[in-house]
Amino acid sequence: MRNVIQSAVLLLAALMSQTGAVEVIYAQLGETVTLKAPGNIQNEYVYWNFEKGDSLELGWRNSMGGSSTTADEAWKNRLSLSSDASLIIKDIQQNDFGTFIFRRRGVALLTTYKLLKLTVSVNPPSPLLPGDPLSLSCDAQPLPGHKREIQWLNPSGGKVKKGQGPLTATSQESGQWTCVVTYDNKEKKAVVSVTVLDLSPAPLHPQYTSKSCPLTIPCSLPAHVSWKQLKAKEIQDVRWHFVPESGLIPQSLFSLSLEEPLTWKADQNRGLIPVPDPKKKNLSLTRNRGTEEDGGDYVCALEFKNGVTLNRTVHVEVLQIISSPGTELISGQQLNLTCSLGHPMPSDLELKWFPPEQSSLSSPTSDPHLAHLTIPEVGTGDGGKWRCELWQSNARLTSAEITLKIEPKMSSWMLVVICSVTVIVILLLILAFILYRRRQQKMTHLRRRLCKCKTPKPKGFYRT
Repeated sequence: MRNVIQSAVLLLAALMSQTGAVEVIYAQLGETVTLKAPGNIQNEYVYWNFEKGDSLELGWRNSMGGSSTTADEAWKNRLSLSSDASLIIKDIQQNDFGTFIFRRRGVALLTTYKLLKLTVSVNPPSPLLPGDPLSLSCDAQPLPGHKREIQWLNPSGGKVKKGQGPLTATSQESGQWTCVVTYDNKEKKAVVSVTVLDLSPAPLHPQYTSKSCPLTIPCSLPAHVSWKQLKAKEIQDVRWHFVPESGLIPQSLFSLSLEEPLTWKADQNRGLIPVPDPKKKNLSLTRNRGTEEDGGDYVCALEFKNGVTLNRTVHVEVLQIISSPGTELISGQQLNLTCSLGHPMPSDLELKWFPPEQSSLSSPTSDPHLAHLTIPEVGTGDGGKWRCELWQSNARLTSAEITLKIEPKMSSWMLVVICSVTVIVILLLILAFILYRRRQQKMTHLRRRLCKCKTPKPKGFYRT
């Protein structure tokens, strides 16, 4: 029995001395693989063989640097030898997976390479709509005696928990998924692309505007989404809705005709204009100047035949300056200016006031709570353009402007003069009226003196 065991050990040692180490390499169909020659090969005659059924010599290199590769039709134009005798295989085919042998002339030790297949797939195939089931598969061909571990990385680089089960497609799943196969202290990565059709994310914060600033309401398709893909998924409608802050019934603003060329149709435009050429995937609405009625929610929606609706909601707020008692004042009056969004200001926003240059408040004022500005007695220097800016951190969000007209205050002397002039004008009018009446009376008296008889007759001869 002892002799049998010793013989088996000797045979295994002989085989190991001939075959040497086994190097495992994973590859996908269509890839280019380099089988690295062991050590520093110089001035030696080396051979590469493919062991699958009958052994096939793939290539050789001699001590003078000359080399050649097989003319076999299955490997034609896909093999080459590098300067260090490594074997380069282009466009890996299904029949290329197997065992490769590297050997040197006169040396019994062989180096074995196991080329194993790695396959990644996504089911169902892209593109997907949000809510569709998503299944990813990473199949690494096993090799007896060699351990391997498989780990998925999502598009943001995060590890996916094992045993998580089927995924549900969302915009976060759209992108490049990576399967990482770890084996023999090495890693092999395989990438598969997942396309989820969706709109670009809506702004995290409201869009701010005023009567003196332009307004843009953003909505667009991401770069990886095309109109061709949307139509293949049977898109039926693209539409803008508006929900006023007052909570009134939603209003339909625009609908997009999906026939070529893509054209917007206005239902109730409210002075808004769609960005030209929606084929470029920009679905935004614009206006040169905002209005007080622009505040509310704007909804950009894509509807599909299967009932799926993709939408993005953009909230718009309007900054306003209100002047009390008005925009036309007299020097000495109290002025109250209010700059607000119509509700208490969030703590991360601040206001900056910019009065006219000649105003008594010549320097800008900044205070997150300074929504109200009071001047006990305005002067003519306070007339002109006042500006209120809305800031968040170091970014200006929008600004509002108002123009005040301040008339100078009348003095006592000016009042005396005005009253005197008024009295003189009234007296002149009374005098003119009296003179006019007297003239009228004289004319009436004169006409009565010229004619005394009741029935006067003209002079001349009369027949009797």
